[in-house]
Amino acid sequence: MAGAASALFLLDIKGRVLIWRDYRGDVSAVQAERFFTKLIEKEGDPQSQDPVVYDNGVTYLFIQHNNVYLMTASRQNCNAASLLLFLHRVVDVFKHYFEVLEEESLRDNFVVVYELLDEIMDFGFPQYTEAKILSEFIKTDAYRMEVAQRPPMAVTNAVSWRSEGIRYKKNEVFLDVVGECQHTGQQQWANNTFRCCRGTQDENILEVKPLIWVEAQVERHSRSRIEIMVKARSQFKERSTATNIEIELPVPSDATNPNIRTSMGSATYAPENDALVWKIKSFPGNKEYMLRAEFGLPSITAEEALLREKLRSV
Repeated sequence: MAGAASALFLLDIKGRVLIWRDYRGDVSAVQAERFFTKLIEKEGDPQSQDPVVYDNGVTYLFIQHNNVYLMTASRQNCNAASLLLFLHRVVDVFKHYFEVLEEESLRDNFVVVYELLDEIMDFGFPQYTEAKILSEFIKTDAYRMEVAQRPPMAVTNAVSWRSEGIRYKKNEVFLDVVGECQHTGQQQWANNTFRCCRGTQDENILEVKPLIWVEAQVERHSRSRIEIMVKARSQFKERSTATNIEIELPVPSDATNPNIRTSMGSATYAPENDALVWKIKSFPGNKEYMLRAEFGLPSITAEEALLREKLRSV
């Protein structure tokens, strides 16, 4: 059947992928980069401003709406007219749900967009593209952008980038800041307990408190088995979230038979580094998570002194 698409991509004005849906499994996200490279090459050729790009066995069909590119990629001899019509219908569907189709409305409605992409195409073939029919299946609330109705520029004589009559008591700019932090802690040892903290060993005189406070307790149940209990607590506001957290805990080099349980995330034993690695994908503010691990120590002799020495390198 003609008209099959391998994938549907939604790109921003710079060619970066906002959302994409793979329908047939024969293309990858790399196709978006190749498409945009070919598109830039076409801009200098006024004889080749058609909505079709072909490269290395893949056919790309695209349209642009505001600051968004809608593009299908296909490895088959597809029906170009059918897929181009489909892309225009997709625009109508998104406008029905979001009022305005642009990069911001897509970012604000990722969940709804993916639900729509699952319904409007099946295995690369267009399916439901009527907004009223889709509304019967997809009832997820969408964030609708507000469109201000402005008079023509000739009437107001205003500049194009600023609405008329705007006044502010204070000049302010609000920014969303996303940062990355790598944190290496030190520890205190007392009664088989160590704490990971930043900078000095004295908890009472810390220049700044760590974002993630890690506290661990080591218990020896026998001459051949130890148990490590770890508590990680976020020390920032609830409205903030840390992502891709990785906590590395040293263990004796002869530890065997790990039995690990976590209340959040996943933990793995890395014997090549004599460490236990705890990964938490999302860590909201003012939250606390626990890890409990048991290890066998077949050749334990002076395990407490060894573990103390290792913990100094945390």
